[in-house]
Amino acid sequence: MSKNLEVSKLLDFYGILLTEKQREIAEYYYNDDLSLGEIAENLDISRQGVRDSIKRSEAALFEAEEKMCLVRRSQILENSLDEIKRNVGIIRVENEKYNNSAITDSTEKILYEIENIMNDE
Repeated sequence: MSKNLEVSKLLDFYGILLTEKQREIAEYYYNDDLSLGEIAENLDISRQGVRDSIKRSEAALFEAEEKMCLVRRSQILENSLDEIKRNVGIIRVENEKYNNSAITDSTEKILYEIENIMNDE
């Protein structure tokens, strides 16, 4: 994963821990893909001030992830749910031979619950 994408994801999870100004600058830089100069001009601060804020924000975000591991846990959960969906698909295909309504109902319920979990993230 590229550093920009990684920091953007950290920002989604831990951005609330930053100051309002740090979060604004980080979002401009990582989510809106603005340059240091563009951000500096928009906020009427120096390029160095923007760079320093970004570096402090990155450090805070990586430290938060190191302590709480929410991004890592989210990725593990997402991978596990994808694997469950894949296996439910296999069960559904195999069930076509037997047309067992209990299996059909159960697989539909599992898929429904997976979608609820994934949409709730």
